[in-house]
Amino acid sequence: MIEITVNGVAHRLDVDPDMPLLWAIRDHVGLTGTKFGCGIAQCGACTVHLDGVPTRACVTRVGDVGGQAVTTIEGTGGPVAEAVRAAWRGIDVVQCGYCQSGQIMSAIGLLSQNKAPSDDEIAAAMDGNLCRCGTYQRIRTAIRDAARTLA
Repeated sequence: MIEITVNGVAHRLDVDPDMPLLWAIRDHVGLTGTKFGCGIAQCGACTVHLDGVPTRACVTRVGDVGGQAVTTIEGTGGPVAEAVRAAWRGIDVVQCGYCQSGQIMSAIGLLSQNKAPSDDEIAAAMDGNLCRCGTYQRIRTAIRDAARTLA
């Protein structure tokens, strides 16, 4: 049995410790907001937070999570998450939407640590989050808008 806490709720899962956290979250906890994209930590669609740090769930073994708090897109809240979501809606970032939970999780991670990131810091934090629709400019604009809201 593996014990993990996802979005503040403790779960005991009868899974192989080598199972990727992504599949434990989706298939055993039942939260499907975290997406599978590439399976090799290159696209960012599977981004969750482990103790507040953006982490690729597709390559993180559930057995390695230990006592860390897992936060998925469904469990985000607070001023930073609200500012990011409002900015995303305000400039209509989403096109197809598939990558957006990972994009938002990375943006929340950045703004939780740095309320006034430079353009270079935004680019570095979002590096590795791919968007097939090419909404990168809107994503960066939304992050800057959210940062201004938090200032």
